[in-house]
Amino acid sequence: MDNQIQNSIVSFIWGIADDCLRDVYVRGKYRDVILPMTVIRRLDAMLEDTKPAVLKMKKTMDDAGITNQWPALCNAADQAFCNASPFLLKDLTSRAKKQTLKADFEAYLDGFSPNVQEILEKFKFRNQIDTMIDTDILGAVIEKFVSPTINLSPKPVYTDDTMTTIKLPALDNHGMGTIFEELIRKFNEENNEEAGEHWTPRDVVELMADLIIVPVADQIMDATYSCYDGACGTGGMLTVAQDRLLNIAKRRGKNVSIHLFGQEVQPETYAICKADMLLKGDGDQADHIAYGSTLSADGNATRQFDFMLANPPYGKSWKSDAEKNGRKKGHS
Repeated sequence: MDNQIQNSIVSFIWGIADDCLRDVYVRGKYRDVILPMTVIRRLDAMLEDTKPAVLKMKKTMDDAGITNQWPALCNAADQAFCNASPFLLKDLTSRAKKQTLKADFEAYLDGFSPNVQEILEKFKFRNQIDTMIDTDILGAVIEKFVSPTINLSPKPVYTDDTMTTIKLPALDNHGMGTIFEELIRKFNEENNEEAGEHWTPRDVVELMADLIIVPVADQIMDATYSCYDGACGTGGMLTVAQDRLLNIAKRRGKNVSIHLFGQEVQPETYAICKADMLLKGDGDQADHIAYGSTLSADGNATRQFDFMLANPPYGKSWKSDAEKNGRKKGHS
């Protein structure tokens, strides 16, 4: 997918905020709705084709009295995540009564597997539902995200049933990740946040990945490698490092795999990173992303890694981390 199409999707999603959220949220709070809804819509689009199989599997297990259903349901969805509610997002656009829409939308959210529930929790997205219902904008937001004028699905949209002419191209995982990053960058600029606080320019990330991989390129073997980012943000550095290692190994005729590990202290960017890993179809990788401060609550204290890169927030005060580690005021 080329940059022009990606930019048009970003512009459309950005426009949803102005069209639906104006006069309800201040501009600095638009992201509280737009970012989680973007994730939800992408997940929804990836689960659409397998929805009947998931519901059939759920009925079978309900009838059999099986309680631990998530592994089988995710397997039926052919993803590392699933949604066991009776609904797709597009099913919720026909609700005439606000309270019916609220109940069905909450049931839809509750239908997601536990790994998605954690993402929604870190976004604090359920806190927005009452506001959107009371101001009668939830239905409009959902309609915008399922609009036929954009495609957040990994499958193309065709002009007709003959499936010969593509109307809207498929959105692959890399493209979706780029859209996430661009939305975050735009929201950060709106809020006058530091440019590198949540987002590092891709060309800088590519240079960093080359600096850790190229010097040892001749030593790469047919093996499994690990890469760690202790301030991973939305996970862009990990993804780029993975791509670089795979490409360098391939050029040298080596067959490698790479496991990604990270930690992030900001709830929202942690949520996006976890979502991005899920969207790549690897639930294990998503489980490798820890939440909290690396300095005071290291989620990977017992692990060693082959590669590491990070862009930590250098301007941040580490006083609270020092106190949690037992350092007292006046002591280094």
